[in-house]
Amino acid sequence: QVQLVESGGGLVQAGGSLRLSCAASGRTFSTYAMGWFRQAPGKEREFVAAIDWSGSSTYYADSVKGRFAISRDNAKNTVYLQMNSLKPEDTAVYYCAARVINTIGVVSTIPQEYDYWGQGTQVTVSS
Repeated sequence: QVQLVESGGGLVQAGGSLRLSCAASGRTFSTYAMGWFRQAPGKEREFVAAIDWSGSSTYYADSVKGRFAISRDNAKNTVYLQMNSLKPEDTAVYYCAARVINTIGVVSTIPQEYDYWGQGTQVTVSS
């Protein structure tokens, strides 16, 4: 079983930055592809960013490309989401997710492909 715990959310003004962290339990973190998703009130959960187990491949939603950066530190069992130039439309609960797969280059954008989820952290961007 894998437990994921997000942190780093909060209230920020438009144009500001936040860095989310997701700490994973377990000794096999390096075999997980990781992803970040978000869900705004009244909307479906949507893909934000993903990274393969090695950290060599990343993928972003068009809405965050150039503003957000996903990274991971396998020694610390942690994945990060650096969010810059935040906009009010980025307001949502952000979730990290883990997919048990150790194939280099594989990232997932579909929530159903992930095996484990965190509880989420609220990000609110004021205008």
